[in-house]
Amino acid sequence: MNTLTTPNVRPERGTIPLTPAEIVAELDRYIVGQEEAKRAVAIAIRNRWRWQQLPEELRRDIVPKNILMIGPTGVGKTEIARRVAKLVDAPFVKVEATKFTEVGYVGRDVESIIRELVEVSISMLHGERLEAVREEASRAALQRLVDLLVEQRERRRAKRNGQEDESDSQSEPPEERRKRERRMARERRRLLDLLARDGLEDETIELDLETEFDLFVTPYAENGGVDLDEFQDTVAELLESLQTRRRTRRVSIREARRILTQQEAQRLVDFDAVVEAAIKRAEESGIVFIDEIDKLITKDGEYGPDVSGEGVQRDLLPIVEGSVVMTRYGPVRTDHILFIAAGAFHNASPSDLIPELQGRFPIRVELHRLTEDDLYRILTVPENALTRQYRELLRVEGVELEFTDDGLREIARLAALVNSRAEDIGARRLATIMEKVIEDVSFRAPELAGQTVRIDAEYVRQRVGQIVADEDLSKFIL
Repeated sequence: MNTLTTPNVRPERGTIPLTPAEIVAELDRYIVGQEEAKRAVAIAIRNRWRWQQLPEELRRDIVPKNILMIGPTGVGKTEIARRVAKLVDAPFVKVEATKFTEVGYVGRDVESIIRELVEVSISMLHGERLEAVREEASRAALQRLVDLLVEQRERRRAKRNGQEDESDSQSEPPEERRKRERRMARERRRLLDLLARDGLEDETIELDLETEFDLFVTPYAENGGVDLDEFQDTVAELLESLQTRRRTRRVSIREARRILTQQEAQRLVDFDAVVEAAIKRAEESGIVFIDEIDKLITKDGEYGPDVSGEGVQRDLLPIVEGSVVMTRYGPVRTDHILFIAAGAFHNASPSDLIPELQGRFPIRVELHRLTEDDLYRILTVPENALTRQYRELLRVEGVELEFTDDGLREIARLAALVNSRAEDIGARRLATIMEKVIEDVSFRAPELAGQTVRIDAEYVRQRVGQIVADEDLSKFIL
């Protein structure tokens, strides 16, 4: 298939908006084939930028064209959506349609998708703002660290001189006070110079950990499927209990520098402004990937309440077409969030979805099954190919892996063969085959340090050929 080519130059992110051709070129670095799906997603992302350039009165009437991806597992549906979201720094959540239940039943309701998207957006933006003030925070942390060191050293000096505490210095003679202040100034300059050159890193210092801000980042991190309202209550209780704990801990200067830098960064960031900007980013740039949407199709002849089928489809409707969802941070409009749904549709077709939901996904793309040649290219073309991953892992122990072309073709052939005999799991089969091929080398890596292991076709057949030949055995092992 002929495709539009672009120069082999990686585009800048965050400056000039990416063209559809540039987005596809970026996706090609990690995902083999599936040109139709890549083009559809690239156009949707570019349309979003076009929409942002329009006058406000026109923007209200233009909504994103949601995408329905149809194809078996392991062909790149999720990876395309995830990669493009990362490419344009868009908040992204992936959910499984089967995890939700109809409103009124026990389980997760579909509005939690939007709440999770907002949490992800806040986490992203909060991290960006912290990184933006990192240098200023580092300078402020250095000054605080010097102050703490001087203060603690003066306290120890006062103790040695028989003073009970620092308050004794209030009654000291003016001359003694001036001497002490000059001494402290000299000590500050000396310590500042040492710390600027990463000196004293292994020395220890007493630090009040009650104000360490690591704890406050947790509620804004991506929620791993927990109900967010329940999660909020749990975190609130945790923070309330932590407020009563007053303790100091002796830590290394290196660790103290990290803690103080984070505290200073938190002070420099206006969290209310972060939340406001993050909600706007979620509304205008958010991407929601709904996997296994075909599992919501109710089969004829099924009995009992269908709490996770057609009812969930109807609950999805208002969110996908545009509504307001209340979150702990305020209302969020879903009108311009891009929804990408995906499913294998083995035992059903997209036309079996309720008509209203079908109409909300006007762009439909089919992802083809992976052939032997596709599997070979997956092993050789992407920058994050399995071969490179294993090569780098074993290089840590001084073992070099050398994959020959015939070895890689044999791995691809066996993966395609097992996929045709058993359940077709696409590119995921390569990971299973590769693990069996490399198993012996991984186990004996410490003994093989300094050696090069050649993975050719014969080597691959010796390791997995017999397993593949036995159809029953291959179904269990591969």
